Amino acid sequence: MKVTFLGAAGEVTGSCMRVDHERGSFLVDCGLFQGGREADRKNREALDFDLRDIDFVLLTHAHLDHTGLVPRLVALGYKGRIFATAATVDLLGVMLMDSAHIQEKEAEWALRNTRSRKAARRTDLVPLYTVEQARHSLGRLRALAFDEMVELGHGVRCRFRNAGHILGSAIIEIDVEERGHARRLVVSGDLGQPMRPVLQDPVQIPAADYLCVESTYGNRAHRSFADTCDELAEALRRTLKVDGGNVIIPAFAVGRTQELLFVLADLVRAGRIDRLDVVVDSPMASAVTELTVRHDDLWDEETRELYAWTRRNADRFNLRFVQDVEESMALNSVRGGLVIISASGMCDAGRIKHHLRYNLGRRECAIVIAGFQAAGTLGRRLVDGARQVTLFRERIPVRARIHTIGGLSAHADQPALLNWLRGFREPPRRTFVVHGEPQAALALVEVVKRDLGWREVTVAEPDLPNTLG
Repeated sequence: MKVTFLGAAGEVTGSCMRVDHERGSFLVDCGLFQGGREADRKNREALDFDLRDIDFVLLTHAHLDHTGLVPRLVALGYKGRIFATAATVDLLGVMLMDSAHIQEKEAEWALRNTRSRKAARRTDLVPLYTVEQARHSLGRLRALAFDEMVELGHGVRCRFRNAGHILGSAIIEIDVEERGHARRLVVSGDLGQPMRPVLQDPVQIPAADYLCVESTYGNRAHRSFADTCDELAEALRRTLKVDGGNVIIPAFAVGRTQELLFVLADLVRAGRIDRLDVVVDSPMASAVTELTVRHDDLWDEETRELYAWTRRNADRFNLRFVQDVEESMALNSVRGGLVIISASGMCDAGRIKHHLRYNLGRRECAIVIAGFQAAGTLGRRLVDGARQVTLFRERIPVRARIHTIGGLSAHADQPALLNWLRGFREPPRRTFVVHGEPQAALALVEVVKRDLGWREVTVAEPDLPNTLG
């Protein structure tokens, strides 16, 4: 068996792993590269192999850095099945269509603003994939239940276990039979932080021959959830009640938006904020929130109780979902009193860029960064202290306060990662650390060797086949 990391090796985005074994090949994840000048080139050069060799694809969860190249995969000729949990399949019906719409609109905008015919022929001005191609790819998806071992053929079977990261997210246990013996490959996907609202905690896995574990926050511990809520409450009070501005929160439509709604509602329920007017300005986030309500079997008990409270106290927690463009544009004329949650979470696309354009330059406003910001993204530049940024070819001074509240991360931090790894009864024969920037990945390797005594732990290298067993 050979494992090759086609993305998310020494970086966070572009998750895609190819597994070749004696009876066939398959992929785990098929994600977009995001952030930085090289992302578009990488996305267009990805999947440069004979897709007829791939028997099936397994998806850990719906975030685009794990699934965003699925439409391109199918458009390039892949004809096999793509397996995911039921919630992930539902989410992708929203997310891949939205991604394709953004691809088309940004290509159209770039082409319209291209001044030369020569530049207009550049391939990067053609959408990576279209809405129709995304719609077609959805027909390849097949839903599998949590915790059931399923035969996939070619000597491979798998089981999805709850990863607690976003709705439907999974750790995948994969058994591959070769020469009469089954070897277990465990892929963590993205692991959630335990004891966080909405979703159940990640399942611990007892055994693996080979392991791929994420390391997004492999070099740090998150702030405590209580401290995070304190900082958010203070930012809300100062901005809304004292300064009279707006609070703008860039948030991933899947997972982060729903968790933020929980936290905001809980602050009101606890009396820490009198009342809130919250606007979710993202059609995708609205659709995902509806799906989250539909999949309430994946919630924890505290979320069930808070949801019932919000239904009884809509006057104190006034929540509105914005759908059409006109409603979204009207928000830009509101000078204060609103909490606006909008996508994308890294500020690189979508409606959030318009809200930043109208609020970043105002000292009375606040921008709350509530999630990981990949290198090269606008969100990362704000976190790193940029004094001005460019939005729609206009230089915008950064006068609003920037709050980074990492305690809301949907990713496990270093202590949580170590605790999850302690669930293995024995060290895997070999462990690959993926989905982390170099410092984070290397730090996790070192601490796993030091604290757990595991020897065969390395940072995954891109495009290098690793022979296992």
